[in-house]
Amino acid sequence: MTIAHNTTPQYPFTAVVGMDDLRLALLLNAVSPAVGGVLVRGEKGTAKSTAVRALSALMPTVDVITGCRFACAPAAPDPGCPDGPHEAGASEDRPTRMVELPVGASEDRLVGALDIERALSEGVKAFEPGLLADAHRGVLYVDEVNLLHDHLVDLLLDAAAMGASYVEREGVSVRHAARFLLVGTMNPEEGELRPQLLDRFGLTVEVAASREPDQRVQVVRRRLAFDADPAGFAARWAAEEEELRERIVAARALLPSVSLGDAALRQIAATCAAFEVDGMRADIVMARTATALAAWAGRTDVLEEDVRQAALLALPHRRRRNPFDAPGLDEDKLDQTLEEFGGQDGDDDPEPDGPDGGPDGPGDGPEGGPDGPGGQPPQDDRHGVPEQAPPRHEADQGAPDPADTPDADAPAPEEQPAEQPAGGTGGQRAAVGATEPFKTRRLDVPGLGEGADGRRSRARTAHGRTTGARRPQGTLGKLHLAATVQAAAPHQRARGRSGRGLVVRRDDLREAVREGREGNLVLFVVDASGSMAARQRMSAVKGAVLSLLLDAYQRRDKVGLITFRGKGAELALPPTSSVEAGAARLEKLPTGGRTPLSEGLLKAHEVLRVERMRDASRRPLLVVVTDGRATGGPDPVVRAARAARLLAGEGTASVVVDCESGPVRLGLAGELAHALQGTAVTLDELRADSVSALVRTVQGRPVQGRSGDERSAPGKAVHGKSVQGNRKAA
Repeated sequence: MTIAHNTTPQYPFTAVVGMDDLRLALLLNAVSPAVGGVLVRGEKGTAKSTAVRALSALMPTVDVITGCRFACAPAAPDPGCPDGPHEAGASEDRPTRMVELPVGASEDRLVGALDIERALSEGVKAFEPGLLADAHRGVLYVDEVNLLHDHLVDLLLDAAAMGASYVEREGVSVRHAARFLLVGTMNPEEGELRPQLLDRFGLTVEVAASREPDQRVQVVRRRLAFDADPAGFAARWAAEEEELRERIVAARALLPSVSLGDAALRQIAATCAAFEVDGMRADIVMARTATALAAWAGRTDVLEEDVRQAALLALPHRRRRNPFDAPGLDEDKLDQTLEEFGGQDGDDDPEPDGPDGGPDGPGDGPEGGPDGPGGQPPQDDRHGVPEQAPPRHEADQGAPDPADTPDADAPAPEEQPAEQPAGGTGGQRAAVGATEPFKTRRLDVPGLGEGADGRRSRARTAHGRTTGARRPQGTLGKLHLAATVQAAAPHQRARGRSGRGLVVRRDDLREAVREGREGNLVLFVVDASGSMAARQRMSAVKGAVLSLLLDAYQRRDKVGLITFRGKGAELALPPTSSVEAGAARLEKLPTGGRTPLSEGLLKAHEVLRVERMRDASRRPLLVVVTDGRATGGPDPVVRAARAARLLAGEGTASVVVDCESGPVRLGLAGELAHALQGTAVTLDELRADSVSALVRTVQGRPVQGRSGDERSAPGKAVHGKSVQGNRKAA
């Protein structure tokens, strides 16, 4: 495989303004690739990709065997290399490769492809290497790594864990070495990473655009100068680039001589234990990072400030217990732990730069120069990841609805809030917290889809169980061996077969048809009116929605959030892969006002119409969280029924989470589910551990609603059991 080299110079690494954490993390990995890579988190437009791509020009060259497509080292070639065995011969130095993995890459593009036709007919392994082979002994860069398909993430995890890539095609296998530095960038607004992949990144940094006007001016000025004359701009920074490159080489040479004393190692272990990180990878990464920090500063001893900076880079992303936890580190607790378990490595010496100072390595230069990071923690409040990042789009969160009127619904007598706000009972009430989230039962979209890989509804996917065979549609994917042999067998005599081998033509090839799971668009429509405003009930409702959001994260869904109260409905969260954003909007959700149920349903119809044009293959699942009351606007009940029938007529799979409570129940949520041709479940039935609840699946047929007694359509079975309602009659 040939790699096209871009003749346009990269933006110089030393010309990057600010972003001390990011530059330091990248340089530490250049000094010691064993640190394990970097995950760069930040909002769009913060030069994440620019800084990462600029690193490749600073990496030392690698010595490879001439002609080997898998970058084998002459001193220690891979014994299993597909281009081997290698004899002593010519070698060459070449620049370290930075290979980019596109988000939409295929499996064959990542791991390589076997020519199955030649393998069957000629018995040869004709293998075309993939990106993992290109990245061996180099850098594998994944922009928007959080949007990478699950099956590609699995392949990356396997290669990172074993240091090798395996390509299997119906008994024909190829293995080659694949050891690389993994660097990823992501925008947290677009969703989080799976915990397994998150833990594979040695370090993580959070970047944000500077709020200092002078620094922003400097960024713009340099970028415009580079765009106007890339070669000239790069030439002006060539001396600084070479100086930094030499410093990396010197730090690499010093690295084996760095001593990690018992005192520093004890601080590392105590810090990881104090912050309750899972597993032992954090300890190992911290040890390697602290050692690299010492080498970068030109020292042979690891000091307490090295351990502190290593913790700020290696621990924040390993402390998350669920996707709604903000990554971060309590620096006061970190300092207390280091002080408690401090050794004798210069702990009594005052820190030269204040409490947040760091190692004063040789050659530290000004910000934006070649030695900007200098082995020091940044002298501001951004130590890798802020302790608590502010929520996105604050202006959209918790904003009062001007449509609220004093004549809003009042809660039922048994649902009166414990504390009434001053000035009446019908207006907006302050947001209440959610109850503890719980594991929910899976809600499926009926039928067989063809959307993005996920874990919710049945779909035709590239992975999963084999259900049949078909002629290849484009490039051959997964070969169905039995069907291929069956297609070729009747033609062997006509093709002049004389030996033991099977004469296979391209027309004989059959690929497997597989069935797996897809991710859906889960659109939540939440009733925030006065009838839901009882403090205890709204806490339970928020806890249920939070639980469903967590379930959507685990099943790789997109989520959206619509709320309705007063006189209208609001799209609180446009469809996104970031369930964290949905949780933040839910937390700020106020309540009060009338119940414009029809407006909420019509807003859902409009959102789904737009999303259908954007991504027709991703099927929606509408989750309406309400007690079923409709009081806002003219003819509220009739309008709500019409809006529900409109959604049902377009085949939208729906589930209504019935929030009605108290001894007397009107069954309005069941009637809404009937109009939506969906299913109604109570909050109790939503729990996966509920003893009384059966497994509930969203159905495409009506739910029979009758005086609060709902049942699924007669004869309908879910997972081998008929679904029967267990709600009490009014």
